[in-house]
Amino acid sequence: MIGYKKVTGDLDLTGKVAIVIGGAGGIGEATARMYAHKGAKIVIADCKQNCPDVAASIAADYGVETLGVRCDVTSQESVDAMLAATIEKFGEVNVLAAMPGFVDLYRATDIEIANVEKHIAINAVGVFRACQAVANQMIKQGKGGKIVCITSQADFIAINKHVGYTMSKAALVGMIKVCALEWAEYGININGVAPTVVNTYMGERAWQGKVKTDMIEKIPAHRFAETDEIAAAVLFLSCDESNMITGEDLVVDGGFTIY
Repeated sequence: MIGYKKVTGDLDLTGKVAIVIGGAGGIGEATARMYAHKGAKIVIADCKQNCPDVAASIAADYGVETLGVRCDVTSQESVDAMLAATIEKFGEVNVLAAMPGFVDLYRATDIEIANVEKHIAINAVGVFRACQAVANQMIKQGKGGKIVCITSQADFIAINKHVGYTMSKAALVGMIKVCALEWAEYGININGVAPTVVNTYMGERAWQGKVKTDMIEKIPAHRFAETDEIAAAVLFLSCDESNMITGEDLVVDGGFTIY
C-alpha cells in the first residue's frame, strides 16, 4: 500500500538516498541539485566519466553526502555494481530518477534497425533494468520508495524523424503503467515526466536552424524548457506530496500538445 502522509508542501527529502541515472549533466544534474537542495544524499550515476567530479561539486555546493559511480544501463553487471556501491555507502535507496537518454533522428524509411534497437536498449530496456534493480532493493527494505523516469512528449504524439525515439519512449510509458500496478502494494510510486524540447546538449543536437524556430512557434510558451523546470516536476513526483500519483506521465511542454 502507498500510505498517506500529511501534506506540508515542503517537498522535503532530508535523509533520503536518491540515485540519479544520467546525473552527470543536463536534466539529470539539475535533478540531482534539486534533490540536494531538499536535503537528499545523492548518487550520480552516468555513462560519462565525470560522475565523481559532479558528485563532489554537489557535495560542496549543498553540504550533502554524495557518491559518483559510472553506470551503463545496457549492462546488468554495471547496474548491479552501481546499486551495490550505493548500498555499501548509504545502506539503502529511497528515490530513483532514471533519465538516461539517446536520440538519433532519421525518417522511418531510412533508419537502420540497429539504430532503433539502440534507442530501445537505452531508453526503454535500460531504464527498466535500473528500475527493476532498485525496486527489488526497495521491496527488500520494506519502506516503499519513489521512481521517476524521463519520458517525452514524443511518447504520445508524432514528431518528424523521431520514430526510433518515439518507439522507445512509448514502450517506457507502458512499462511505467505496469510497474505502477504491480509495485503499489510495496509502497512504491513510479511515474514519468514528459518534457518538450529542453535546452540541453541532446536538445541542441536534435533541434537546430529552421526546425528549431518552427518548433518554438508551435509551443504556446514560445520557448524550449530549461533543465531546472523539468527537475522541479521530477522533485514533486519524488516527494510524499505526490503519494496519490502513480503510473502517470506528467507532461511539461509549454502547451505544445494542447491542440
